[in-house]
Amino acid sequence: MSPSRPRLAITLGDPRGIGPEVTRAALTTPPDADLVLIGAEDQIADLPAGRRIPVGRWGEGSGAEGPSGSPGPSRAARAGRIAGLGVETAARLALQGEVDAIVTAPAHKHALHLAGFPWPGHTEWLAHLAGDVDVAMMLAAERLRVVLVTTHVPLRSVPSLLTVDRVVRTGRVTIEGLRQWWGIAAPRLGVCALNPHAGESGLFGDEEDRVLRPAVAELGASGPWPADTVFVRALKGEFDAVLAPYHDVGMTAIKVAAFGRGVNVTLGLPFVRTSPDHGTALDIAGTGQADATSMRQAIELAVELAGRANPRRE
Repeated sequence: MSPSRPRLAITLGDPRGIGPEVTRAALTTPPDADLVLIGAEDQIADLPAGRRIPVGRWGEGSGAEGPSGSPGPSRAARAGRIAGLGVETAARLALQGEVDAIVTAPAHKHALHLAGFPWPGHTEWLAHLAGDVDVAMMLAAERLRVVLVTTHVPLRSVPSLLTVDRVVRTGRVTIEGLRQWWGIAAPRLGVCALNPHAGESGLFGDEEDRVLRPAVAELGASGPWPADTVFVRALKGEFDAVLAPYHDVGMTAIKVAAFGRGVNVTLGLPFVRTSPDHGTALDIAGTGQADATSMRQAIELAVELAGRANPRRE
């Protein structure tokens, strides 16, 4: 490996999904980085040059060991084991300093659960693997960055989870990420309201006054602003990132603004982690319909952020 180039580990994700094919397409033009490719042996074999680490085999009748070392009871569980072992292998390489960044192709949450990996998503899982550190889930595109205060939880649970402490911790992780990885000396955060019209002075809810305004003051941020205007303001350049109170309000904004071009970034980890902004798309896998743009963007952003996060490299 070259000491002057970032080192990336790329996981192929669920072997039933579009991860292997969008990775292959994205690497048609190799990035300026040294690559470690992790996935099913029979799927990484035909990828462009790079170190390969197999974590099982996906061909019919083959097995893949999971956390307990036992064979999977179903096709979905076997796929989940391969995807899960890929993530854990990539994280271990990053934590040991063997790679500077990891890029994860989509995994299927139900398959991961069947395989014995209990985490609701990569974000929470990687935070645990890194020592239960504070992390934040960012969706980044050309002109918009959105960070989720709550992630994969039912909507009915959001109001009780939305605390001053949680918003402030998410904001601080975001500020540090923007400084360290994007080189923004004084990040400007906008905070999205939870309720319509930012609560309308308590008429539609009190979370803005009780939770969000105190958090905004502590962070030195701006808001809370109604969801129907804050993202427009960010797109016009007023904010470097927007804190969104729950999953779908933030994800909808980024996908309307840059569908197929957004990148998921896990802030707060001791290494860079990116992924495409879509799922496994099991229904179109293998049909040639999958668009590799977001995977390509995820790889390119990982190279960029890893280079900035590791100034030791010359």
